[in-house]
Amino acid sequence: MANDVSVEMVTQIVESIFTTMMDLEVSVSNAQWLPEGDRLTSSVQLEGDWSGVVALECNREQACRFAGQLLSVNPPSTVDDDVRDALGELANMIGGNLKSTLATHARLSMPSVIDGSSQEFLACGSDSQDKIGFTFRGGNFWITVLARNGPTTS
Repeated sequence: MANDVSVEMVTQIVESIFTTMMDLEVSVSNAQWLPEGDRLTSSVQLEGDWSGVVALECNREQACRFAGQLLSVNPPSTVDDDVRDALGELANMIGGNLKSTLATHARLSMPSVIDGSSQEFLACGSDSQDKIGFTFRGGNFWITVLARNGPTTS
């Protein structure tokens, strides 16, 4: 996996966040990632001892469901700022957990959300990429880890 990040580590982090914060049981899936136009991608970047990007990709319906669960409200019927904020917060929590596990001397960026991209998520300068599929009763979503070899200098 991407420079010291294991599938088990990411799986444990994602399962813990989804169970604790949203009461959703998720598990690793072998579902193949395919580009779809209705996806949203939220991501955070880490720079320091470990440098890379962590991204969460899901469809619009799942994004609304995640937002409803995270905010403890009925899921919105359309993607709005609350949904985008919730997805950004999920990426932030996953990235923050990786940061505390891997890189005590790293900075975590503000989350960003891409709405409607039908392209695969890439980050310039990454040396390795891993995509882990997860499933829950609402379908499949993916966590992508992009890593750069060696620490970043400022």
